Amino acid sequence: MTTHTSPADAPTALERPAPASFGEAFLFWLKLGFISFGGPAGQIAIMHAELVERRRWISEKRFLHALNYCMLLPGPEAQQLATYIGWLMHRTWGGIVAGALFVLPSLFILIGLSWVYVRFGDVPVVAGIFYGIKPAVTALVLHAAHRIGTRALKNGWMWGIAAASFVAIFAFDAPFPAIVLAAGLVGYFGARRWPAVFALGGGHADGNKGYGPALIDDDTPTPAHARFSRSHLTKVLAAGLALWLAAMAVLVATQGWQGTLTQMGWFFTKAALLTFGGAYAVLPYVYQGAVEHYQWLSGPQMIDGLALGETTPGPLIMVVAFVGFVGGWLQQVWGPDALFAGAAAAATVVTFVTFLPSFIFILAGGPLVESTHGKLGFTAPLSAITAAVVGVILNLALFFAYHLLWPKGFGGAFDAVSAVIAVGALAALFRFKLGVMPLLALCGAVGLAVTFLRPWLA
Repeated sequence: MTTHTSPADAPTALERPAPASFGEAFLFWLKLGFISFGGPAGQIAIMHAELVERRRWISEKRFLHALNYCMLLPGPEAQQLATYIGWLMHRTWGGIVAGALFVLPSLFILIGLSWVYVRFGDVPVVAGIFYGIKPAVTALVLHAAHRIGTRALKNGWMWGIAAASFVAIFAFDAPFPAIVLAAGLVGYFGARRWPAVFALGGGHADGNKGYGPALIDDDTPTPAHARFSRSHLTKVLAAGLALWLAAMAVLVATQGWQGTLTQMGWFFTKAALLTFGGAYAVLPYVYQGAVEHYQWLSGPQMIDGLALGETTPGPLIMVVAFVGFVGGWLQQVWGPDALFAGAAAAATVVTFVTFLPSFIFILAGGPLVESTHGKLGFTAPLSAITAAVVGVILNLALFFAYHLLWPKGFGGAFDAVSAVIAVGALAALFRFKLGVMPLLALCGAVGLAVTFLRPWLA
C-alpha cells in the first residue's frame, strides 16, 4: 500500500502542492484502475496513500468526509470515492472519468479471463497464480483494516463501536445496513453529550498532521460547481434516468422483455440498489438470481468467478461481469456464431446497469454532502460509521482467511502452504513496506512454483 516518494515527484511538507491538471488527474485515475487490488479496503488505502499522503490533492478530513458518505450508499464505496474526488477536483467530467477508469480496466481484464475460463477450462498456470495471489489478497485486507483503524479509532468509544460491529456481523450475522444505522444513531446522540469524541477524526484537531497543506484542504471553500442547487439535482437525476431507460429500451427492442440480455439488465439494476456493505452483502442475492432462478451459470462457476473477482483490480462487485460473460456465452445471446461478442455484450450490459446508480448518487448528492462539511450533526454519525466499518472489514479478512486456510471447511485439511504465503505477505507489507503490485507478482510466482512442484514433492 505504501508508495515511496522522492523530492522530484512530491511537494515538501510545508508547501502547498501545485494545482493538478485534468490530464494529470486522468493519468492517475488510469493508473489506479490497474493497481486497485485488495477489495474496497485495499483500494481506499491506496487512494489515501496517493491522494492524501503523497500528492496531497485532498486533506485527511475532506477525504474521510467523502468516504463516510460513500459508505452510506449502495454500490462500491471505493469507486464512488474516486468519482467523488474526481468530481470535486474537475467538475462532472472529472467525476465521470475517475469513476469510469476505476472500472474499465477490470472489465477488459475480466472479459479476457472469462474467455480463457469458458474456452479452455481449468488452466494450470492460471490456477497456480491464483493459488499464490489469494493469500496476498487476505494480507492486503488485513493491512488495510490496520491502516484505516489507526486513523478512525482515536478513542475508546470508536474502539467500542468497531468491536460491537465485528461481534454483530461475525457472531450474529447482522445485516450491514442495520450496523450502519446503529452506528449512525450512536454517533448522532453521542455527539450531543460528548461532541469532541465524535468529531471527524475522533476529536483530534489536526487531521492532516504529518502531511502538510493540501489542494483541497480543511478550510478550502467549496468550489462553485460543488454547491447545492435544485436545478443541478434535477438535471443529474433526469440524465441518469434517461440513460437507463434508453439502454433498457434498446434491449427490449432487440431482445424482447424475456430476452437474456434484457433480463440481465433488469436483474442487475435491482442488485445495484441492494449492494449495501459491498459485494459480499449482495452475492447471496446474485447467486439466488443468476444460478438458481435464471440458471445463467452453475454454482461452481459462480465460485470460480468470485475467485477471479478477488484477484483482479477494480471493485469486487465486478464479479457480475464474469456472471454476465459466462451467462451470455452459455445462453448464446447473439447466436452460436457470435459467442464471444454476445458474452462481451452481456458483461458490458451488466457492468453498465450495476455502476450507473453510483455515478448518479455522487453527482447528485455530492453538493449536498459538501454543504455539510464541518457540521458536527452530520459528521458525528459518519465518524461512528467509519469506526463500525473497521469491524466489518476485519470480519471480511477473517472470512478470506477461513476459506483460504480451510478450503474444504474445518473438517478438511489445513492448507499450510497458503498460511506460509499469507504470513510472508503480511511481513512484506508491515515490515518491508512492499507495494501492492510487487507483492502480488511475488506471491503469484510462488503459487505457480508450488503448483508445478507439488507433484514432485508428493
